[in-house]
Amino acid sequence: MNKFTGKVWVLGDDIDTDIIIPTDYLALPTIEDMKQYGFSPLRPELASRIQEGDIIVAGKNFGCGSSREQAPEIIKALKVACVIAKSYARIFFRNSINNGLLLIENDQIQDVVKEGDMLTVQMGEYLQLGDRTFPIASLPDNLMDIINAGGLVKAMQRRNGIETED
Repeated sequence: MNKFTGKVWVLGDDIDTDIIIPTDYLALPTIEDMKQYGFSPLRPELASRIQEGDIIVAGKNFGCGSSREQAPEIIKALKVACVIAKSYARIFFRNSINNGLLLIENDQIQDVVKEGDMLTVQMGEYLQLGDRTFPIASLPDNLMDIINAGGLVKAMQRRNGIETED
């Protein structure tokens, strides 16, 4: 997945893990059961409107709050292609990588993108919005290996020759 295009959903600053998946729903048996409640305190309709390959664009400090791993798992279960934010909470960033969710840092796109815009991501190079491009940094190869495998466990299984079926 070197280049992809998706519809944008715009969120603000300080989207914490309680907004991504409220505590009330953590007792549900599976991530699939939980995903319909993603972002419900902020936008109750959002989880049902996100389509596979869509992109979330947010402000600073995305994923702040508790370190619950269900937060990136919910976003991944909604089949979001990536999250682009000005900055991420450190533990959320690592949990996302470990769960195979692509995160991109950029501090410019939020000021010009509108919800519903189509945004193209050229991995490690740029974001393209219409005729404008915004540079992005590459993630290290070891992190991309984890993301491309679908998460840390799958990457280690692949690395050790013990791949399993999903």
